[in-house]
Amino acid sequence: MAADSSFNNHVFEVVRLIPPGKVTSYGAIAKFLGRGNWSRKVGYAMGLIHGVQPPVPYWRVVSSQGRLTGDTSGIETRAQLLAEEGVTVTGDKIHNFKTVLWKPDVEVDFE
Repeated sequence: MAADSSFNNHVFEVVRLIPPGKVTSYGAIAKFLGRGNWSRKVGYAMGLIHGVQPPVPYWRVVSSQGRLTGDTSGIETRAQLLAEEGVTVTGDKIHNFKTVLWKPDVEVDFE
């Protein structure tokens, strides 16, 4: 399930727009990009961020239920980075998820 590099770059651009202290979901990014059923491809793109410049704040992208994804060490790192931005994580879940949820289709205005 490979997404093309153009799609990946669009994903990276959207993720860079997420403000510190906010999170969004893979599905919200896919929907914003006009590909509502491509949340897995957004996840695939996020797996390709290593070495991408400018850096992509991957820790701000979570599941639609507010859960951190990845292996255990990855979840711990994400939780720490989010905590540094003021987002509370309990276990692998964002506390007050709806409060810190950033919706690109509502927040981004290209006019």
